[in-house]
Amino acid sequence: MPSDHPRTLLIACGALAEEVLASLPEEERAAIEVTCLPAKLHNRPALIPDAMRVKIRANRDKYDRILALYGDCGTGGRLDEMLREEGVERIAGAHCYEFYTGAAEFEAIAEAEPATFYLTDYLARHFDRLIIEGLGIDRHPELLPLYFGNYEKLLYLSQIEDEVLQEKAKAAAERLSLQYEYRFTGLSGLQDFIRQKTE
Repeated sequence: MPSDHPRTLLIACGALAEEVLASLPEEERAAIEVTCLPAKLHNRPALIPDAMRVKIRANRDKYDRILALYGDCGTGGRLDEMLREEGVERIAGAHCYEFYTGAAEFEAIAEAEPATFYLTDYLARHFDRLIIEGLGIDRHPELLPLYFGNYEKLLYLSQIEDEVLQEKAKAAAERLSLQYEYRFTGLSGLQDFIRQKTE
């Protein structure tokens, strides 16, 4: 392998791009490269495993290791099956909410308040485009209670403390007629995984 290539490639969900870059240890940045799959694959999770396989195979010979920063995200275990076949490890967790909070904490939150809709920094930043426009609520307001009528709370799991994003999340809760709650998670879930696997 040429010496000018980074040793590690992180293949991440596009919804995590900013957070992954912010999580890279300063001393390791020259040795780690990040590439992302499109965030819109969340709308068609059946396509995620094949898209990940293509990305892995296109880069396998360029790096010492490849890691996946992706939850199962609705693939029904197919992503993990493919990653085993390709010999690539991924961060633990069914979705980004879980690896931001930690598995045990997310399970406790979900069990205590199952009627909760979650936002991350990415979802707060792009709420109108992804939720309101993406679900067609802007064109068909009558769809809002069909999508969100069974939710009671919007929980904003924040990775980076940002007052502008907090205001966006509050506005999102108001738009959906949900109780608002804020919880800072930080980036330790991503940071710990990256450090452990790249040291």
